[in-house]
Amino acid sequence: MAFVVTDNCIRCKHTDCVEVCPVDCFYEGPNFLVINPDECIDCALCEPECPAEAIFEEDDVPAGQENFVELNAELSEIWPNITEKKDAPEDAEEWDGVENKLQYLER
Repeated sequence: MAFVVTDNCIRCKHTDCVEVCPVDCFYEGPNFLVINPDECIDCALCEPECPAEAIFEEDDVPAGQENFVELNAELSEIWPNITEKKDAPEDAEEWDGVENKLQYLER
């Protein structure tokens, strides 16, 4: 069972999670990160590292955000792999906790 990056990562895109991933299963888009479910080993190291609390085990994805399971799988096939921490966007704190951010996802 894989971990899933959900709504609150959009426009926050902290990369603390990337640095601790032992299998490099994170992929980076313009303003969002995703996890490749076929590469994730369910180690759970990334979850506590996410300042935006946007990473959940697949079975624990918040209600109404189940579409992020498929979205992570889809986008991880087309976005480039990321293996090192980068600076978060300057306005990340302003976006942390904003609900229903899917409309702002840049592909």
